[in-house]
Amino acid sequence: MNPSITSKLPHTGTTIFTVMSALAAQHQAINLGQGFPDFPMDPALTRLVSQAMEEGFNQYAPMEGYLPLREALAEKAAFLYQASLDPRDMITMTPGGTYAIYTALTAMLQPGDEVILFEPAYDSYRPNILVNQAIPVTIQLQPPHYHIDWQEVRGRLTSRTRALILNSPANPTGAILSEEDIHELRSLVGEHPLLLVSDEVYEHLVFDGRLHQSLLRYPDLLQRSFVCFSFGKVFHCTGWKLGYCVAPPSLMAEFRKVHQFNCFSCHTPSQVAIARYLQDRHSYLDLAGLMQQKRDEFAAWMAATRFTPLPSHGSYFQCYSYERISDEPDREFAIRLTRDYGVASIPLSAFYHDAKDRRILRFCFAKQSATLREAAQRLSAL
Repeated sequence: MNPSITSKLPHTGTTIFTVMSALAAQHQAINLGQGFPDFPMDPALTRLVSQAMEEGFNQYAPMEGYLPLREALAEKAAFLYQASLDPRDMITMTPGGTYAIYTALTAMLQPGDEVILFEPAYDSYRPNILVNQAIPVTIQLQPPHYHIDWQEVRGRLTSRTRALILNSPANPTGAILSEEDIHELRSLVGEHPLLLVSDEVYEHLVFDGRLHQSLLRYPDLLQRSFVCFSFGKVFHCTGWKLGYCVAPPSLMAEFRKVHQFNCFSCHTPSQVAIARYLQDRHSYLDLAGLMQQKRDEFAAWMAATRFTPLPSHGSYFQCYSYERISDEPDREFAIRLTRDYGVASIPLSAFYHDAKDRRILRFCFAKQSATLREAAQRLSAL
């Protein structure tokens, strides 16, 4: 008899990102689907990695992460958010932001716990909840602005509600939390013993003079939060798979119990390099301007198409409606664009558990100007 297992994720298949990237490669299409840059990272950072290797930083880093990097991150949080973080017991390095989110949820959840999340949502949240035998409670946000209805949030709270997942700047919508959102959230946690998971992997990519409302700014929120970040997203090195989590000591202790028996230690030379790289504040302060310029370039070229832009105030994604072009389901339309017009995108239905279709596609604008211009030119043929 052949062995078998009962799937913990029986309804989960290959992600749409893998599907669309494979389709883009098959048809030699411009890939504006999966979120990665097509331009090189800062050569100064790659030189620092090589230097770290040559200096012998090639063995295991501590489970918590290379201490000088954690110290640099604490300094950055103090500078940007006036946060007081103890780098020894409040910061842990992780192999990417997605891993940090999974580990936070695994550390806190018990079977039957409920977790509120907002859709359209980054696609790892729901499986992370389900694999821990907890229950996702979905609130759908409405285009074009995707604002949170806090009265609806209050209406969905129960005695089993354990946590709330936030994402700002948001993938896939580019929406960001406002001061009013933070006011509502602070009021909410004063009424209910919620834990928070804040996905802030695009923290440095906030546009139009707006402020990133990191939960690190608010001590009352931080004391109940796991705040997750990514170096790959902001420093254009997604293949490094390096990020970190910030949490108060009591929560971080539980996070590390899970982490130490999973990844344990992250790539040492990269940690050494980033610790040195962060000494120059322009390494992160200049990122928003660069990416806003790319958003605006892409929008200017897309103005010649029949796509309708939705607001994006952060991340490196922008959603576009194709209601003026076709009434095809978004997945079919995205596949046709890739096959017939040579531009790959992600259908927004992929970010809803029920595959809600509003005829909207997500495009990644973290690309070279020539790439974005050529993509828009191809789409103008529709």
